[in-house]
Amino acid sequence: MSKQLTIEKAIRLQGVGLHTGKEVSMVLKPAAEDTGINFIRTDLSGKPVIKASLENCLPQSVELRRTSIGKDGVQIHTIEHLLAGLAGLGIDNLVVEIDNDEVPGLDGSSLSFVEAINKVGVRELEKERRYFAVKDPVFAEENQSSIMIFPSSDLKISYTLDYNHPYLQSGFLEVSVTADSFRSEIMSARTFCLQEESEELKSQGLGRGATYENTLVVSKTGVIKNKLRFQDEFIRHKILDLLGDLYLLCQPLKGHIVALKSGHSLNFKLMKKIDQQRKRYALSGINITYPKKEPSELDINEIMKILPHRQPFLFVDKIISLEKGKRIVGVKNVTMNDYFFKGHFPGKPVMPGVIIIEAMAQVGGVMMLSPEENRGKIAYFMAINNAKFRKTVLPGDQLILDIEVVKIKSKTGVVHGKALVEGKVVAEADLMFALGE
Repeated sequence: MSKQLTIEKAIRLQGVGLHTGKEVSMVLKPAAEDTGINFIRTDLSGKPVIKASLENCLPQSVELRRTSIGKDGVQIHTIEHLLAGLAGLGIDNLVVEIDNDEVPGLDGSSLSFVEAINKVGVRELEKERRYFAVKDPVFAEENQSSIMIFPSSDLKISYTLDYNHPYLQSGFLEVSVTADSFRSEIMSARTFCLQEESEELKSQGLGRGATYENTLVVSKTGVIKNKLRFQDEFIRHKILDLLGDLYLLCQPLKGHIVALKSGHSLNFKLMKKIDQQRKRYALSGINITYPKKEPSELDINEIMKILPHRQPFLFVDKIISLEKGKRIVGVKNVTMNDYFFKGHFPGKPVMPGVIIIEAMAQVGGVMMLSPEENRGKIAYFMAINNAKFRKTVLPGDQLILDIEVVKIKSKTGVVHGKALVEGKVVAEADLMFALGE
């Protein structure tokens, strides 16, 4: 276990916002344990405080090539490079006093922030860091980009960059994120944009503080008026942005992230789903440190020992809770690779309702067949009643299948099933089974 950290003493930084072009002065100050990263707008009346958290993230900002937070109309923009530096160094608690609405861009990476913190040093606090270890796979996608996270005992990022560009071509990098690897491989990677994008960004009111020194401007033949620090600096900066965005979860993370062309918008979607999982396990009393396997959980191999179904007709990936004879909760990760999307509303894929019902039935079947005396039997459908479909299920959704027993006998059972996405019911039905040989 490691202790929470803050900085040893105050640090003053000055510069220009990458997007607003405004002069800004910022002071980093030590903070108490369990307080997190809090920004204070010293230029405004009342000096409003905004915590760097997912709750305060401004969703529209992530569409504009930056990460911003806001509360009660007060905003702070482009915080991701500072947050990445704090994440890389393991700084849990900090006060950030700032006299304008954007963090100074400095050299376009986390380098200056880390160097400033290294000069004053860090201080260990009394309380331990509380990690959230992802317990089930989470997936998000948009257009041709995707990002997913799998359970792991540490934080690892595998990133694939893929631009249709003569110079900025595809590449791959995998990093196990530690303080040392962050310093040597990630922190100095600078932000970038394509030459043809620069005018469009300025027309949107962005990039007003960008220069050839703090932003890598990429033409068809190379980087304009600058040199790369790494041959694959572009991938490294994407990983830096991802680390900064993830720190809005207000908790260090354990998991293996696999990203294809992911940016702020998709990172935000993944974080929302990770937060949903975190809240679900917190409510169920499951510890949020790195999880040990519980007897009530079943992985896909254990499920296949109980159910006779096989791909492509197996619609449950994992059982996360099983109270025999009472309740069972399963997970189905819906991906674009699922075969039924090839023909179900091509171009605008929607998971078929009958497949959602079948997925609920398979989870119910696991509960019916899990007792030793029922192993080897088959749970047959006898009836479906009161089926309702309330919301579409799309590729990238994680389907939580919550089945409660209504009545169960030696050879028959009635259950009520609910399918949920992000805590909202998308379908429900009463299902009746009969056990056969």
